[in-house]
Order: sequence, then C-alpha cells, then structure tokens
Amino acid sequence: MQEKVVSLYQSEKKIYPREILGFYAKWRWFFVWITQIIFYFTPWIEWGGRQAVLFEITSRKFYIFKYVFYPQDLIYLSGILIISALGLFLFTTLAGRIWCGLSCPQTVYTEIFLWIEAKIEGNFIKRERRDKSNWNINKIFIKLQKHMVWIIFSIWTGFTFVGFFTPIKPLLNESIEFSVTGWSLFWIIFYGFLTYFNAGFMREQVCKYMCPYARFQSSMFDQNTLTMIYDKDRGEPRKGKSDGKQGDCIDCNICVQVCPNGIDIRNGLQYECIFCGLCADACDSVMKKVNKPGNLISYTTPIILKNNLSFSKKMKIFLRPRITIYSLILISIIGLFFYKLENRYDFKFNVIRDRGILSRVDKNDMLQNVYRLKIMNVGLSNDRYNLAVDGLPRIRIDKKTIKNLRIELDPVESDTYVVTVEIPNKSKQPGNYPINFLLRKLGSDNVLFEKSIFVVPKDEDKKK
Repeated sequence: MQEKVVSLYQSEKKIYPREILGFYAKWRWFFVWITQIIFYFTPWIEWGGRQAVLFEITSRKFYIFKYVFYPQDLIYLSGILIISALGLFLFTTLAGRIWCGLSCPQTVYTEIFLWIEAKIEGNFIKRERRDKSNWNINKIFIKLQKHMVWIIFSIWTGFTFVGFFTPIKPLLNESIEFSVTGWSLFWIIFYGFLTYFNAGFMREQVCKYMCPYARFQSSMFDQNTLTMIYDKDRGEPRKGKSDGKQGDCIDCNICVQVCPNGIDIRNGLQYECIFCGLCADACDSVMKKVNKPGNLISYTTPIILKNNLSFSKKMKIFLRPRITIYSLILISIIGLFFYKLENRYDFKFNVIRDRGILSRVDKNDMLQNVYRLKIMNVGLSNDRYNLAVDGLPRIRIDKKTIKNLRIELDPVESDTYVVTVEIPNKSKQPGNYPINFLLRKLGSDNVLFEKSIFVVPKDEDKKK
C-alpha cells in the first residue's frame, strides 16, 4: 500500500480587502485619527517647562502631566493594570472584540498601510492583478514607491515611540544631525521595523496566530454579548442555492471581500473575526441596491436578533448582573485610584542604615549610628522640609550632618543625605532598637514616617 504524506503546513494566501464606506468604516477611521493624534502629538506637549508625558528610564522618573512617579510608586502601576484587566473583561463581555476592531494598534496601522497601498497601487483588483503579473519597470517603480512611504512612516512611528522615553526635542535635533546612537537608535529602528513588518506583511496573521486575546475571548462571551451576526433565518437559502424559496442573501460575497481577515461571517462567529463591522457595511450597501431591508449582518446578540425586544428589555440585557458587577467593581477601583493619586504626598524618602560604618562613640560620649536618606520632591514647586527622629529617650540628629535639620529641594529633585543619629553612651543596653525618622514639609501638616533600627553594640564592638 502506497503511503501518502500529508503536510500540516498551509501557506497563507494574501488578502486584498475591498474598500467600503459605511457606518462602521467611519467609526474605524474616527478611532484611527483619535489614536494617532494622541500618539504622535502627546510627546510634543509641554508642562511646566518639561515634556508632559515622559518615561525617563535612565533617571527612573516618570512624568505624566502634573504627576511624577518613581519606582517606589509601583502601587499605581498595579492599579492601572487592574483597571485595564477589569476594563477588558467588562467591554469584552458587553461588546465582544470591539477593541480589536477599532483601536488595537495592529488594526490601526494595518488600516493606515492599506490606505497608503490603495493610494499608490490602486484598488483591490489592481493590486491583486499587479502582484500576479510579471515584473517590469512600472511594477518595480510602484512597489518601491509604496515601500519607501511605508518605511518613512514606520521610522517616524519608531521615533515617536522612543520620544516617550527620551526627551523628544533633543532626539529630533540628534536625528536631523544623524548623531543618534546607542539604545535610542536601536529602539527607533526596532519599533519602526515592527510597524513595517506587522502592518505591511503580517497583517491579519498577527490577529490569527500571534494575539492571545483571540484565543481566550470565548471564555468572556455569553449569549448576551454583542457580536457580528449573520441572520441565517432571513438570509438562507441564498440566491442560486435553492429552486424554492429564496432568502435575502444574494451570495455576492462582498462581505468576504471587505473582511481584513478574509473570513465569511455567514459561517458563524469565528475567532479570526475582529468585529470591525465592514461586512455589515458591505451587506447594507448591497441590500439597499436590491431594495431589501438592511441589517442582514448586524452588530447585535442572538436574543435581540430573534426577538423584537422593547428598549427596556434591551437595557435589561445590557445591564445584566455580570455587567453590573464588573461596572461597580471597575468604578470603585477607578475612584479609589484617583483618590489615592490626588491625596498622595508630593515628597518621599527612604532610610537605609549604613552598614559600612559601625556604631561609634564621639568625643562628647555620644553613641552614634549613620544612615543614608534619599529624599525626593515629586512636586512641581520648590519645597523645604524639616527632619527629626524619635523612638528612644534623648535621641537626636547631629546637626553637623544637616544644617539646622532643614532640607530644600527644587521641583522633581532628589538627593541623598548622610545623617548621624546619636544617643548618650551607655543609656541603653546592647541590642537593636526601633526608631522613626520624621520628614515634615514646611508650610503644611504633611509628615512622612520611615522606620529603622538603632544599634547599641557591646562595649568591645564600639569604635571610637
């Protein structure tokens, strides 16, 4: 018996999506404009003489308008991640993959690259014919023209991305002078290449094979989740598929031609579907031409599709317990997040006992411990602070280390201070005693406490 080899590899056929205008297409382009305006213009906004949004990794300072964050503010990053996760659950349960269809960077940049391709090479028919034709001077010139525009756009995108992590104006001057080096150059090229490769070549394959969201989205769907649905009861049997009663679908396949992922929505919901709604726009345009009602393909739920529900019943579906619980939790966490953000102190400090310097006794018979204090002014004004210590009788800070125990810092400035804390010698038995450092902002009641340890050594361990 002859063996037959079956290949598990299937090459991807290039998709040439057809252009379409309609309600959902307009919304897609609205979000393309909104997201890209935010992305490309935000790094150029200034706030208080500095870049408004800058994640300066080298100095470990993160500026977001009036807020300045340090690595110690990890709690706020955790809050943002929790809010994002709950938001994903809520909007996916309510509206399916609406993020993928409207605002996902892969969707947005693929749409932009397809628009550039259409402007240079022509409509989907011309593009497909050209790709199948033999190479000639005209084809080479058009392809080079398209790729040059793609590359310029991708490099500018990479430059803008790096501008969120490196001050963008100096970066622009370095780019004009061709003096960009190091990590800035690497990330401009790397992110530019990802934009060029993913949006120019990978396109729908990123959504199909690389995006994990497509794989676990079904776990967040239920029968009341809004999805793109083809009304089979109304559309079937299709024209030409039966000699008897005909459905409204004329089997023109335009819904397939406009799909950026190349699927047929008439086969039911598929994980490749990103809910862009272009199939609904295409079908509505055809239904209008054949004098039949629209919404053969619509963004709805199975229950709403099969039942003529009143507005109040539709609202009950949208405000079902699962959605209500997600919403209340999300609103509560967002409220708590902003409350904590608005009421946080605009200064911070850390205390580390200097382990390189052992306890010592000075000429005034005072037992001393040495500490390193890092104090940060995360506000936007010049502020002064008063430093104190408590926890032990007659404990004090040696004023020689910090003059008058007063500290002054410029906006968004941090500094490290070596502080000597002392108590009368032999006033305590050997051991480790908890103490508190107190940092008070002058002109306010804001006080920060930081715990540490004062070490009283045995007599033979003291250093004079």
